[in-house]
Amino acid sequence: MYRPLPQATAESRPFWEGCAQGELRFQRCGHCARPQLIPRTLCEQCQHAELAWQVSQGLGRILSFTVVHRAPTPAFRDDLPYVIALVDLDEGFRLMVNMDHDPLAATPLAIGQRVRIGFRQVDGIALPHAHAVPGDRA
Repeated sequence: MYRPLPQATAESRPFWEGCAQGELRFQRCGHCARPQLIPRTLCEQCQHAELAWQVSQGLGRILSFTVVHRAPTPAFRDDLPYVIALVDLDEGFRLMVNMDHDPLAATPLAIGQRVRIGFRQVDGIALPHAHAVPGDRA
């Protein structure tokens, strides 16, 4: 079954190369210092082109999450149920990511819970995913 996977563009190639090396990369503007993760050619805040790639420590907190019980396409049926979360990384950017968490587990996820970003190989591409940091709940 075909599973849609991200395709690297000129702007996103450094991000995906970082994932392949086990690094979560993001852009930071050299003019206003604002971080951003959806890679762009200009800063989303001040529109300057002085962007540099940095490596995140991969730690953050869950802003929100949802448990998916209905697959968006047949390719995801075997994964059900699964968790998608919005994570605020310590460096100040946000990432939507699958959680490495059983939604039926005795210990549920919580808003504000500390997570660490890791990488999982899916059909030849390293995709970021998050897992809860044990003992660190909001």
